[in-house]
Amino acid sequence: MLEADEAYFKEHGEPLFSSHMLDLSEEPDEENIEICAKYLKRMAPMKQILEMEIGITGGVEDGVDNSGAAKEKLYSTPEDVFNVYKGLNPISHMFTIAAAFGNVHGVYKAGNVVLKPEILQEMQDYAREQIKASTGKDIERPLNFVFHGGSGSEKHHITTALNAGVVKMNVDTDTQWAYWEGLLKFYKNKEGYLQGQIGNPEGEDKPNKSFYDPRKWVRECEVSMVKRVKESCSDLSNTN
Repeated sequence: MLEADEAYFKEHGEPLFSSHMLDLSEEPDEENIEICAKYLKRMAPMKQILEMEIGITGGVEDGVDNSGAAKEKLYSTPEDVFNVYKGLNPISHMFTIAAAFGNVHGVYKAGNVVLKPEILQEMQDYAREQIKASTGKDIERPLNFVFHGGSGSEKHHITTALNAGVVKMNVDTDTQWAYWEGLLKFYKNKEGYLQGQIGNPEGEDKPNKSFYDPRKWVRECEVSMVKRVKESCSDLSNTN
């Protein structure tokens, strides 16, 4: 993809993609940062954003199962995160960090996931102190965080994460459910019209095409998902 970006940038002055996500969280931190730096050097001239991950997001996604990961792996430390800053910021400031603070892919029963977004502020404070000590610059929030595994999060945790510098939250599982729920509610509401091509509560000879037409129920899925996206925009202070 970067090769395609570079070729397109050479011709048009802009890349094909505005950002790329690189998840090397399963690798040793030093190797993770080193490889991210290599790619960011190529991305910087095109003003692309690199989203990297440090620490592990629990649960299961795309066939990768971290459900049995050691608990300490689910929480990055301020030192871990500042090492990312030290490795990437001299190249470009256009990077975001998906730090681990108990995040888990998917939605789980309350109590099974211990989310600690308050440690993001500890990471900000540590980075601020380190930067001030070495450069004299006092940057209130030098780190841009990404909230991986945001689905199912309580509103107050989202607010805490935002206030600590989260600039993006992933809510894939919640939006998947919202899409399905649109179909589920449509079926329950129109069940009598969806048992055959002919015959419904209005008469045994009445056709049902207008109900089982995919354009009808797919639209209901989309409407339901739009509503959920609007909720996330509100949660993330991103309305309008």
